[in-house]
Parts: sequence; structure tokens; C-alpha cells
Amino acid sequence: MGSVPDPGELTELAQPSFEEFQRQSSLMNSCTLLWQELSDHFTSLEQNLMKKSEALKQMIESLDTQTQTSLESLKRREVTIDQSVEIVAGKVGKRARAALESLEKARDGGSNGDDSGEVDDDEGLLTALKSLCLKMDARGFWSFVTARKKELENLRSQIPAALGDCVDPAMLVLDAISEVFPVDKRASGEKVSNDFGWACVVILESLTPVMVDPVIGKSRLLVTPSVKEKAKEIAETWKKSLEERGRIENVKTPDVHTFLLHLVTFGIVKREDLPLYRKLVVGSAWRKQMPKLAVSVGLGDQMPDMIGELISRGQQLDAVHFAYEVGLVDKFPPVPLLKAYLRDAKKTTASTMEDSSNTSRPTHLARKEQSALRAVLKCIEEYKLEQDFPPENLKKRLDQLERTKTEKRKPAAVPANKRTRASYNGPMPPAKAGRITNAYVSSFPFIRSPSHSPQYASPAAYQSPPTTVYSNRSPPYPYSPELIPASYQGSPIGYPAYNGYCTGPVPAPAPPVYHPHYHQQHHQHTHHQQAYY
Repeated sequence: MGSVPDPGELTELAQPSFEEFQRQSSLMNSCTLLWQELSDHFTSLEQNLMKKSEALKQMIESLDTQTQTSLESLKRREVTIDQSVEIVAGKVGKRARAALESLEKARDGGSNGDDSGEVDDDEGLLTALKSLCLKMDARGFWSFVTARKKELENLRSQIPAALGDCVDPAMLVLDAISEVFPVDKRASGEKVSNDFGWACVVILESLTPVMVDPVIGKSRLLVTPSVKEKAKEIAETWKKSLEERGRIENVKTPDVHTFLLHLVTFGIVKREDLPLYRKLVVGSAWRKQMPKLAVSVGLGDQMPDMIGELISRGQQLDAVHFAYEVGLVDKFPPVPLLKAYLRDAKKTTASTMEDSSNTSRPTHLARKEQSALRAVLKCIEEYKLEQDFPPENLKKRLDQLERTKTEKRKPAAVPANKRTRASYNGPMPPAKAGRITNAYVSSFPFIRSPSHSPQYASPAAYQSPPTTVYSNRSPPYPYSPELIPASYQGSPIGYPAYNGYCTGPVPAPAPPVYHPHYHQQHHQHTHHQQAYY
């Protein structure tokens, strides 16, 4: 039998170990952290749900507002149709009567019909344009406008007023620009010499304010169904001619501008053609009006991607204009883009100058850098970026390039005439005079030069100076006879005078006598000349 423990005896109670305590403590900490994470997670979910709910409410309110605005606009458009038609009909009747009166005056001799002559002022320009518009003379109107490219600003201000007196301004414009749009009908030589894309743009821009609804404004353009159909046919013809033009990449920017403006003016934009419009806009993004046209043809939603594409193509300056047009300046800050544009331009110039195979002149490369600097300075001024991008350093660099170009254009300094001698009385003869007089040097030392022979010179041409003169293809210089060896003093050489520079009596010339030592020196001198030439 086992022994029974004595109740009075102290027994060792089982106590939990320290490791067990640490384990339970870690478990409690883990549970606490897990609870905190779950609590934060549910709190975050609740906040996100509240934000989404608030966004949905705002979106619903915005849609309700847009719907209400659209319904009011539709109702207003419907109500104002009769009023607008009445106003337009009255204008058409008035224009028709004015056109008939103009034709009657022309028939009666009141007007000579010469509207293509010179005009002295804005009033004369407007009168000539109105006369052509009243007659619906599309060809005369086109010739009149294209002949006055130097008066572009006056044309922009006067053509809308002239089209306002036209019976059918839209049809007149379509007929006028049909000479070059959608297909250029001129001869090949005239196409190269005269690009009339600018005239198409000016005429189409001038047509827009004339076609605006007189009651509700730009939200509705008054285009008749027949004119709209003709405009659609023209647009389709232009798209089909892209292959003949060398595809989209080779289409001229004025043609692209005219096409997109044609779509906007007559309201014939197609959603299925948006990829084509995007390629055209990106290919001609440097054009000032392209950002507005891109939005007008329905590319507003694609603007972020288009701006990114421009940046990737190195067209940071164009990307800045597009970003400001659609309000994406926060997403595409302009200052870093402008700095990147300048870095790329400088890098391109440096790499081109280092390329030995490149034939571009340094002045041409400097001109490119100047153009980049001017474009950035203009952009800074236009968008008020002086605080973020001070233009002082850019202006200094531009001035430096301008001074360098000006210094290169200065003619090189001409050195003083080395043939002038103070010991000679009077001006020296031209450098070529001696060469003409004594230009021929024989290869044989014993054959005298023609200028040495008496038979080639008249006695009057030989003049003897007061002192003995020795000359060999140089102007005469006086010297002292005692410095000359005796073998030379007996027979000085006479040469023809240089246009009267040597004065004095004119004795009959004596044939020169050559000393044997002189023959040897003359022979050596002749060989030296042959080696130099």
C-alpha cells in the first residue's frame, strides 16, 4: 500500500513555467494586432463605401443637371426653329434683292464689274468682296482673296461681313475652295509655286460666324441638307485621295488644317473616323490651331494619350499647348516639358556638329537653337510661367547666339597695303601692274622678256628717273650708285614706266647689257620662280 501524504507536510505546488507565460503573452499580442488590423480594414471599407456613395450621388446630380440642361436646350432649339428660320429667310430675301440690284446696275453700266483691281483701304476691300458675294461669283471671289496674301489680317476681318450679304454663303465657299480642295485641280507647276492652303483656312474660318444660329448662337449651325451632303462628299473625296498624296505621313499641314476645319464648319464629324483624325492631329501638332480642332472633332477624351505620344516623339512644346487647351497642366507640368525640349534641341545640335558626315553649317545649327529658344520664350510669356521658369538665362543665350552670328557676317579686316613705301613719292601702283608689265619670265636665261626688248615698247613709254633705278617685277626704288658693283653700274636696266609714276626726260632706250654674273643670278632666280608657281 502506498504511503499517504501527511497533511501537515508542505507539498510543492505546480506553477506555470516562464515559457508558458511568454507564449500566452505573444498570443494576446497577436490577437490584439489582428483585431486592430480587422478594425482598420472595416473602417477603411466603410470610408471607401461612403466616398463611392458620395461620388455616385454627385455623378447622379451632375447627370440630372446635364439632362435637365439638354432638355432645356432641346426645347429651346425646338421653340426657336421657327424664329431662326424666319430671321434667316428675311436675310436671304434681303440679300437676294441686293444681288438683283447689283446685277441690274452692272447691266446698266453702273458698275464696270472689275472687282479684281487694286483697293486702297479697308472700305474698298469690303466693297469689292461684297460685290463678288452678291453676285455669287465663286471663281472671282477665290482669285480676289488669293491675290492678297499680304493683306491677310484685313481679309480675316472683312470676309465675314462680305459673306453676310451673300445669298448662300456656304455654297459660295464650297465652290470657291473647290479649286484646290479636296483635290488640287491646277497644273503641276502652279501647285509648286503657289500653296493656297492658307486661303482655304481663312475662308472657312470666316464662314463659321455667318452660319451661326441667330437665336441660340454657336450651338447650332444653319447648314441646309443639300450643303451638308455636298460637304460630306467633299470630305470622302479628300480621304480617298490620301493614298495618292503619299499616305497620312506625307500630307501637308495646310491640307490637314483645311480638312479638319471643313468637318467642324459643316458639322460632319464621324465617330468612326476618330482614329484618322487623331493621326492627322498628331502629325500636324505644331500648328497653332490644332489643339482646338482636336477638341472640336471629338478627341477630347483621347487628349491624355495624345499628349503622352507627343512627349515620346520629342514634341514637348506641342504637348504643353495641348495640355493647356484641355486643362491637363497638373498631369503634364509645363516647366519640365519645356526644359526637356531645350535639352533635346541642344543635344541634337551638338550631335549634328560632331557628326563628320553631316554637311550642315554651324550657322544653320545655331539658327535651330535660336528657334527653340524663341519658341520657349514665347510659351513662357503666353502662359505666364516667369516665376516657375525665369527667362533671363534663355535671353542671355539667345543674345550670345545673335552676337556670334553678327560677328561672323562682318567682313574680314583687310591688311594694309604692304607695297606702300615712304621713300617713294606718290602712291604705289596696283599689285598686278608689275605682273602685267613684266609678267613673262622665260625658262631660258639668255632669252630676254618682251618687256626687255626695244621692239615691244615705244620710246615714249620709257622714262628715266633722276637716279639710277633697278626693278624686277616690283616698283622702282631709288638707291645710291656707289652701292652697286662695278659690273652693274655700266649698264642699268630700263623698264617701262608704271602709268606715269616715274617722271623725267625720255631718252632713247638702250638695249640692256647682261654681265655673265647677272646671267647666272637670273637663271637661278628663274628656276626659283618656276618651283614656286
